[in-house]
Amino acid sequence: MKVLLINGSPRKEGNTATALAEVAKQLAKEGIETEIMWIGNAPIRGCAACGQCAAKVLGRCIFDDDVCNRISEKFAQVDGLIVGSPVYYGQPNGALLSVLQRAFYSNAASISGKPAAAIAVCRRGGASAAFESLNMPFHLLNMPVISSQYWNIVYGRTPGEASNDSEGMQTMRTLARNMAWQLKCTQGKPAPGRPADEEKATMSFIR
Repeated sequence: MKVLLINGSPRKEGNTATALAEVAKQLAKEGIETEIMWIGNAPIRGCAACGQCAAKVLGRCIFDDDVCNRISEKFAQVDGLIVGSPVYYGQPNGALLSVLQRAFYSNAASISGKPAAAIAVCRRGGASAAFESLNMPFHLLNMPVISSQYWNIVYGRTPGEASNDSEGMQTMRTLARNMAWQLKCTQGKPAPGRPADEEKATMSFIR
């Protein structure tokens, strides 16, 4: 079994990386393989709402000039997902949101139903709002959200400082154990007997 961890910080070795490394270390102890992917610090497109990924059933974004498709291609290869982000103005990193929105929309079939978790890393405030924002797509895609002993929040400013947040690091380890437990219960597959989805009914509120 394998979990994909996405480092949504423009700083490759910052505190988001520290938090994700603690999760990966504990997952390894639980016998779960991990891969950490960094979104980088090059420009990333936002969704252009062109609809080409859906119209042509591509399973990938029509634009292939950034990290989005390299991340979404991993969805079919993993059994769980953990997304980490620094907090900017009470929100996740905008580049990360652009990646996730495009990857989830263009390749939802490969990640839907798999357990997921979000991690927010901040200097002081805004983490709970960013944490909730990161969780929103999981609920939309039938992805069981993995919790911990506290909200998945780690504090730190300068690179590596998050390792001094003893409660935050413990929260990361508990998150990892809970993710491993979920995967072992289902052996890396959606739980047998999950109710079949109804035919999707959409409704707009403007007539």
